[in-house]
Amino acid sequence: MTDHGGGSAEPGRIPGGHGGAGGQDRVGGQDCVGGQERVGGQDRAGGQDRWLLVAVAGLLSFVAMLDMSIVNVALAEISRDLRVSAATAQWVVLGYQLPVVALLLPVGRWLDGAGPRSAVLAATAGFALCSALAAAAPWAGVLVTARLAQGVFGAVLFVLMPVLALGSVRPELRGRAMSVPATLGPLGAVTGPAVGGLLLDGLGWRSVFLVKIPFCLLALFVAWRAMPADRGLRLPRTRSLLDASLVATGVTILLVALTLAAGDSRWLVLTAAAAPVLWLWLRGEGGRPVGGVLRVPGLPGAHGAVLALATGFAAMAYVIALHLQRDNGVSATATGLTVLAFPLGMGLAGPLGGRLADRYGARPVAVAGAAVTAFGLLLLVPAGGGWSPVDVAWRLALAGAGMGLNGGPTQAMVMGAAPPERVATVGSTVQLARSLGFTLGPALATAAWGLAGPGHGARAGLGLAAAAACLSVPLLLLPARRRADATATTNAAAAAGN
Repeated sequence: MTDHGGGSAEPGRIPGGHGGAGGQDRVGGQDCVGGQERVGGQDRAGGQDRWLLVAVAGLLSFVAMLDMSIVNVALAEISRDLRVSAATAQWVVLGYQLPVVALLLPVGRWLDGAGPRSAVLAATAGFALCSALAAAAPWAGVLVTARLAQGVFGAVLFVLMPVLALGSVRPELRGRAMSVPATLGPLGAVTGPAVGGLLLDGLGWRSVFLVKIPFCLLALFVAWRAMPADRGLRLPRTRSLLDASLVATGVTILLVALTLAAGDSRWLVLTAAAAPVLWLWLRGEGGRPVGGVLRVPGLPGAHGAVLALATGFAAMAYVIALHLQRDNGVSATATGLTVLAFPLGMGLAGPLGGRLADRYGARPVAVAGAAVTAFGLLLLVPAGGGWSPVDVAWRLALAGAGMGLNGGPTQAMVMGAAPPERVATVGSTVQLARSLGFTLGPALATAAWGLAGPGHGARAGLGLAAAAACLSVPLLLLPARRRADATATTNAAAAAGN
């Protein structure tokens, strides 16, 4: 994208802080009126940075992602205690995951017209209440119902967190701010099984639901005190509910197909059934704004990179755990400790990625992080039976460091390119890309393992993971179109929702 002086600029960034008509400035793609910057419905008076709200975004991202994995380790005990089958107990996990993924896009569209403070308070309170109901559930029906409701509130949290971080700091600090939820969220997902195991052994299965409530209460207190009053929430229109049902149906079909394909790759054929439903949604009132923002320069490639990296990470995690235990005879405890090298590298590199993005620009740091991740995964491809956990761990740490460098800058790049009135919509599309990648990775790795045979299955699965990560590099390097095209596309995206 070319600026007025002939130089280049990142999407969402206007060098020199050009003034607009009527005393209005555009800063980082957002509107500044009367000394206040307005981002995603938030007013940041006097340029004050609210790092406490960034911390809330990170905390709630951690909690929401923790819930995606912490319950898995408790399913066997839930099945015994509530006297239900293993298949029924599995709905305690699916009951949360399905509404989270299926409702991301409708929730993003809805939140574009909602007050952020009201949405944060309502979603956090609802999430905590559902956690308490799940912990107190006397039988499986109540537990699954509580988890379905919690998934709805979880979808709101997933969309809100990058929007909250984006609107809490000045544009020049967005890399650092976006790195907080972008790092803490995935850390919640990968540490969930370890935390869940400790709680399960010491306090029983109900504790895996109760552990999240104190974090929610802390976030509620901070948000209540620190966030300014807003216009409140609005009820979805009847047409919006119809659009939501269409996209939820299509995404649910897609998610179920990918989940089942992890056990039998033939289930991938079911994904074709989602196409007509999603096409019908894209042609409607709810889908047109999403299609519009995805044509904004810089967004298609970044979304593809998020999907590719999430696919590579999920495929790697699935294959490594099986390879260490099945092929190398490593114990479950040693395997868990080895795999923790990835989030360790990610947690250490995440803050650095944000600082580098603020200094050198989001795109080059995001590309560098993706390249480091791809290199780390490529080093894992030759993994053999003679490798020790240490041999695997340092490669995982390198790949994790790359993910840490990439996460915040990519999120800042995407959210900075979003049209101001569609920030929540863009936040939802990024989360959907990541969630689909987490589901697609194990399914594709299983298919690759089966095609390669038992002797070469692990290498095939790891090769697929590395290839997906390598694909993210050119996707992030896709050139943006010139400014005139960018302006036209942004205006089209805004008009589509009116």
